[in-house]
Amino acid sequence: MHLESDQVINCTFKKYIIDKKLLYCVVIYKDRMASRPDGYGYTADCEKTKAKKYNAELEQEERAWISGILKKPFPAGSFGDALKSGVILCKLMNALQHGSVKKISEASTAFPQMENISNFLSAAKKYGVADTNLFQTADLYDGTNIGQVVVCIDGLGRAAQKHGFKGPVLGVKEAAGEARHFTEEQKRSGDAIIGLQMGTSAGANQSGMNMGKLRGVQ
Repeated sequence: MHLESDQVINCTFKKYIIDKKLLYCVVIYKDRMASRPDGYGYTADCEKTKAKKYNAELEQEERAWISGILKKPFPAGSFGDALKSGVILCKLMNALQHGSVKKISEASTAFPQMENISNFLSAAKKYGVADTNLFQTADLYDGTNIGQVVVCIDGLGRAAQKHGFKGPVLGVKEAAGEARHFTEEQKRSGDAIIGLQMGTSAGANQSGMNMGKLRGVQ
């Protein structure tokens, strides 16, 4: 098969050795899709939904909150680009709880930055951020769902209040559950109660029942 030079750019090749012969296999070929616009079909619908959910006002509050905690101006530019390396997020997590992220890489390459983001997410989960508020590493690194990143940081702010963090405040403090304690006597008293779903024998008797009585035949 012959490929033009512009088509080769859009291909990914893998090498296989079969019977001691080196073979090349095209595993991804995109030139036929090149004419389609970005965000086509279902993808476009998803992007529109994400855009509707994005809270720009909350993003501004989070910029100020992060800046206040780290005592540094928040970087100019888009929110996602500023957080993409994961460095700011890891430093924020360590400021909230010392030693939460053991290693922070300042490298500019993809893998260390994605590892920073992953380490932040693990620390945030341990800190008390709900799974439903967390984002995927690609959501931030690839910029595919920055709205969920905003949701996550908001959840982190609420968790910080719950931990009694003495610093800038973000969001509304999460309500703490009220523990109830019962005595052993109170626990035992419930054993004698039959729930209505089990049925009831109230008012039942044997009136009108003829147990073993012969029927009179005329």
